[in-house]
Parts: sequence; structure tokens; C-alpha cells
Amino acid sequence: MIPAPFDYAAPKTLGEAFALLEQHGDEAKILAGGHSLLPMMKLRFASPSFLVDINNIPGLSYIRESDGYLRIGAMTREAELEHSGLISSKYPIFTDASKLIADPQVRNMGTIGGNLAHGDAANDHPAVMLAMRAEVVVSSSEGQRVVPIDEFFFGFYMTAVQPNEILTEIRIPIPPAHTGSAYHKLERKVGDYATAGVAVQLTLGRDGICSHAGIGLTNLNPTPMRASRSEEALIGEKLTDAVIARAAEMAAEDCNPSEDLRGDEEYKRAMAGVLTRRMIHRALDRAKA
Repeated sequence: MIPAPFDYAAPKTLGEAFALLEQHGDEAKILAGGHSLLPMMKLRFASPSFLVDINNIPGLSYIRESDGYLRIGAMTREAELEHSGLISSKYPIFTDASKLIADPQVRNMGTIGGNLAHGDAANDHPAVMLAMRAEVVVSSSEGQRVVPIDEFFFGFYMTAVQPNEILTEIRIPIPPAHTGSAYHKLERKVGDYATAGVAVQLTLGRDGICSHAGIGLTNLNPTPMRASRSEEALIGEKLTDAVIARAAEMAAEDCNPSEDLRGDEEYKRAMAGVLTRRMIHRALDRAKA
């Protein structure tokens, strides 16, 4: 299909972009990589009358550590995450996720900020951010505000980003030593949305006891979901097979999948448990290494 008519601007500064958003209000949409918005416009699921293309604004693409955080600019492409030496050496969960997103052509243009701002529970990065206790920096003409990831997703395609705001940065606390992370999703074919996906980050103390756990679920709830009971089942415990199996069982019990062409509710719950168990084991191996 052909999108409804719209106007377009490509500002060269954040100030210009904010002015356009304030001028057009709810009728404006931010265009970053475009791989979520443009297909929805073609199907007329979304019909903004004005697109604000932020690809020409400098300073929004970077991957660096500072002040206790890994900081990722919102316009950082998936391919940059996939090939970053810093990411692969210290944050392998992002490498896991990026390699599973669509195909190389999409990853060359798709952005991490767009992936989050779209607010789709079927996207891969929301679960990763939940597992890593990320913070999202949202900017406007009035300044910046920092939103904890657990307060970022409001509902189906709904986030904390307001019509006059732009998501500009993601911050992840730099994890301590003996931390491991992992992500995987089950998909019908390469590049498909997840049937189910699980992200895990955990930290071990010197005694081998789990001191921190984060678990995020992909496409197993109407909004991106933290498996809170599963996290609590791991913290303070030696991660034996029995403890891990119990945490995986809780994730399967607590998720809220919808039946679709990728499987019915029973199947998706079963896969939630299987993937949670596997990703805990993988994150544990990485923490020990």
C-alpha cells in the first residue's frame, strides 16, 4: 500500500527538531532508521502528517563508557553494536541481540533508539534493557530527563516519550566483575519477530552466590516484561540446576503470551521456560569466565 500524504523535514540540530515537534504536536513522528515506522505507514496503521528526520543531526551516534555507565547514542545503528569491540568484550548480550535482528540491510540502518521508542514488546532491545536495568535519556527544548527502563513502556506501542521529546541516549550501569549476560529468541525463520525471547544478566559474588539478576522477556506479554519472580528466585542463591529450573518455571507461569501464527499460549509458555533456563546457564558460564 501507499502511505497517506505527509510533509517532511530533515533538521540539522536538535533545536530545530524540537521546534518542529512543538509546531506540529501529535501529528509529527520522528524518523530514525525507519524500519518500524515506514512499514506501519505503508499499511496505514500510522498516518502522521509530518515526519522529522533526525539522521542529519550530529552527536547522536556513539558507544562509550563514562561516569559509571555504558552510554549509547539513540542513533547508533544495530550494525555498530554488532561490530563494536567494547560491546563484544564486555556486553555480549548486545551482540547476541543485534545478530538476531532482521538482516544485515536492516541492521545497517535500524537504530537502537528507534527500536526502543517504537514501544513494541516483540522488538529485541526492550528485554535486553530490562535485564540490564537501563535508563533512557529523553530530551526536549526544556532540557533532559532520565527515565528508568521499568517506567518507560506504558502500553501497546506507548512509551514515556512525549510528542515534544526525542529519545537521545541509553545508559546502562557498568556491571561489576563476575557478571554475565545473554540473549536469545526463538524465531520461525531468520529475521522474523520472536516467538519468544529471553534476556538475562546476573552477577556472582566471590562465594559463587548470585548477588544480582535481571531477566527480560520478548513478545511474551503485551508490553516488555520483567520476570521479577524469576529474578528473586536467583538472588542470594547458589545457581544449581534446581534453582535455575525453578526460576525458569516461574517465567513460564508469569508471562502473558498471545496466540498467533507463531504458536499458541501453551507452546509460548513452554518456550519461555526453556529459553529462560538456557539463558541463565549461558549468562552463568560467561560470569564464571
